[in-house]
Order: sequence, then C-alpha cells, then structure tokens
Amino acid sequence: MTLTEDEKKRYTRQMMMDGWGEATQEKLKASTVFIAGAGGLGSPVSIYLTVAGIGHIVICDFDSPDLSNLNRQIVHDHTRIGTNKAVSAKMTLERLNPNIKITAITDKIVEDNVDKLVGDAEIIMDCMDNFPTRYILNDCAIRKHIPMVYGSIWGIEGRLSFIQSPETPCLRCIFEEAPPKEVFPVLGATPGVIGSLQALEAIKYLPGLGKPLKNKLLIWEGETTQFRTFPLQKNPHCPSCGGK
Repeated sequence: MTLTEDEKKRYTRQMMMDGWGEATQEKLKASTVFIAGAGGLGSPVSIYLTVAGIGHIVICDFDSPDLSNLNRQIVHDHTRIGTNKAVSAKMTLERLNPNIKITAITDKIVEDNVDKLVGDAEIIMDCMDNFPTRYILNDCAIRKHIPMVYGSIWGIEGRLSFIQSPETPCLRCIFEEAPPKEVFPVLGATPGVIGSLQALEAIKYLPGLGKPLKNKLLIWEGETTQFRTFPLQKNPHCPSCGGK
C-alpha cells in the first residue's frame, strides 16, 4: 500500500531508522492485528500499534470500564464508564490516527467464535487477564499458523513471550494449568511497560525486522528495574500442540 503525503509526514521519525524507510511503513499499513482485550495491556498495545501505522487493528472486548480500571486502562476515561471497552478504544484510537482502520468487536471470545473473530489477522496480541481465554487464543493461533504475543502483569512485575508454534512452545507448554482466577493488584505503569514491549514485538514481526522473543520468557521486575529471560521448552505431551 502506497503511503499518502500525510502518512509520510506522520511517520517521518520512525522511517529514519536503519532498515525502515517507506517500504517497511507500507508493510505495516498493509497489516492486520487482532488485539484480545481493551484493558490494562490492551490500552498501550492498541495505542502504540495505532500511532505506528498498523493499517487495520481489530480490538475485541465484551466488558465496559469502571472507575477501578482507570489507573491503568488509559485508552478509556471517566466519561466512558458503562461504554463497551472495544467501542471506547475505537473512539480514542481513531482520534490518535485517522489514517488507519479500527474494528471494534463487542463479543466475548469463546471456542466457537474465536476463529471468526480473529479472521485474517496476521498476529494475535494476548492482552487478556484470564488463562481460559488465553488458551482459546493459543489454540486459534496454532490452527491459523500465526504468532501470538503473550503478556501478563501482576503488581509491579510482568511477563512477555513471542509464541509461534511449532517454532516455539505454545502457551499451554509454558503454563500447563490456569492459575486460580482472582482480583490481582496492579500499578498502572506495569501494563505500560509490558504492553509497550508487546506492541514492539508485533511492529518488528510484521515487516520482518529485528528478532522476536522466541523460545524465551522475559520477566520484568519493577521493584529492581531488572529484565531477566529464561529459556522455554516444548512439552511433548502438550494437549494443544502435542510438542510438535
């Protein structure tokens, strides 16, 4: 897709980077990304993909924001209380960049609809806060042969990995069982850090730049400002990918 003069001006500073230029920006413009969740992680992910010039962003969330969300869910504000999160996100993102397409989906992600919801997206951004839905997205990514960028947060720490089965372990290889569902603490800056890194993984992958975080789990410890990475291995008995 050819860039307009407005787009060339908008993305000037990132096109100045080595190996970038108009060709890379055009690849981003031709890309479609599926964001599962418009909450703490979905906010920075969607914002930074939007301003980077991803041509089509599909954002899915069935919930609506309340006051307890607003310390971290920066794609919403107090005037959107009761508005569907995907719809609210679309309103914010379209103001940030009117040159791209934003599709808001208000359905809950379940096994029966996930393949249709993800559609022709080239990558899934896992911005969920529960593992049952993460596993559904994981299996969809395996079926569609597309990568999924996993991110999770807790308090002032977070985790990240680029999952692309069969090249890497799938999510169920990494986490065999879902942890108990509970209301967890979180500082707003935490999803800001992890969500920005998730967005960066997608921005690198779509035009084929850099090196994705494959076969590794990155852990960020906010209290000490440390990043650590740990190697990951496939589970040969994984019910999702079979260790293939």
